[in-house]
Amino acid sequence: MTRIFYGHFFRTTNSTMPILKQSKKRVKQTKVKQARNYNVRTALKKAIRGVNDAVKSGNKSEAEKMLSVAYKKIDTAVKKNIMKKNTGARRKSVLAKKIAGLSA
Repeated sequence: MTRIFYGHFFRTTNSTMPILKQSKKRVKQTKVKQARNYNVRTALKKAIRGVNDAVKSGNKSEAEKMLSVAYKKIDTAVKKNIMKKNTGARRKSVLAKKIAGLSA
């Protein structure tokens, strides 16, 4: 534990910088993985948002086009262990039900 002086009081923290070479490497690897996961998650959210926007506007053909993109993004997230398999299946099912509820 380290004690850090903040103005008029000390604060105790458990966070320390890594000392071992492998630990330093893991910190770097984690940052790279976080960036990759962030990109996949944001692309996934944009795809799902696209489907939801198309459903709200009532455009079934546009929603179906966006659905295939969303399916691909969901499958990619599941494959990269960003999302669990059942969660991916549930999200796909919810999107399909929304589109099925639209009238032609």
